[in-house]
Amino acid sequence: MAKQFKKIGILTSGGDAPGMNAAVRAVTRYAIKRGIEVYGIYEGYKGLIEGKGSIKKFAPQDVANIIEKGGTILYSARCLEFKEEAGLARATEVCREFGIDGIVAIGGDGTFRGASDLCKRGISCIGIPGSIDNDITCTDNSIGFDTAMNTVVEAVDRLRDTCESHARCNVVEVMGRNAGYIALETAIAVGATAVVIKEDLKYDEEALLEKIRAGRTAGKRNFIVIVAEGVENYSEKLAKTIQEKTGVETKFARLAHIVRGGSPSLADRLLAARMGVAAVDMLLEGRENVFVCERNGRMTAADIQEAIVIDKMYKSTFTPSVKYPTEALAAYSPEKVEEMKAFCRMRTEEVQELLTTSEDISNYR
Repeated sequence: MAKQFKKIGILTSGGDAPGMNAAVRAVTRYAIKRGIEVYGIYEGYKGLIEGKGSIKKFAPQDVANIIEKGGTILYSARCLEFKEEAGLARATEVCREFGIDGIVAIGGDGTFRGASDLCKRGISCIGIPGSIDNDITCTDNSIGFDTAMNTVVEAVDRLRDTCESHARCNVVEVMGRNAGYIALETAIAVGATAVVIKEDLKYDEEALLEKIRAGRTAGKRNFIVIVAEGVENYSEKLAKTIQEKTGVETKFARLAHIVRGGSPSLADRLLAARMGVAAVDMLLEGRENVFVCERNGRMTAADIQEAIVIDKMYKSTFTPSVKYPTEALAAYSPEKVEEMKAFCRMRTEEVQELLTTSEDISNYR
């Protein structure tokens, strides 16, 4: 059912991601075109609680010349208060004071949980996935992922030059939180000797070492190993192990927050624009408590609560207090549960296919 909106707010929350500004621009310009006033909310949910001084009415020119900028002009901040009833009540009150009846929230799963809580209090919310980690299971891509991978590729290409010059190996740790997508896809793109991710249950360190030994015997001078940060406390240890057990001089590089910054790629700017327009359309269609997903190149809506459960199913991150599957899936029909499980299997198969591709083309004989 179509819904009328006079004023909407837009905020960014959680870790920043290149392309967030492009999404802010798209939401603002398109909403104004549709006759809706737009208010920028600074520092995420913290700004929403603070109210006056953290909320500004946007005109089209306020989002000019930001499409190429990394980070977020709306800033981001942690807000533990928003997790409490008093904080939620205050945020709802601020929305009423400004006449804001809808919010577009750009961020990751934590951002979406906050949006869902606001929906329960009568504020229509739509989420847009902004996360370099691409760790939101229900969408094929999140804003910032492509740029982050390009940043890694550029850095590793530079490292390879010096590895070749000195006949070295370089173990490179990349961001991604608990997801290995950045590591896995960039490993293929840079021709890495090996990749180590949390999702690879068959990872064999000795096989990795043997591959490096065989490569050196065959005359290969440079080796790159990409490790996802989700494999905790392993990267530096692996670098030492490689040098000790293969004799190949090995350096360690942690790219860390460099991966978050920089001008967004074409792909991220385009994705942000499409998701921004889709988010406003979903609000006007009367949708709420959903976020915009890209699936097979198309924009679609995913229920936030359902998406959170699918995410936990895929990552096996249900807390010990939640009995899985009896309590966790009690709200869903058997058919829906099977559909959710099938979706998780599809994601697992995608990762396995990429792992196989990486292995198939990295051998050096």
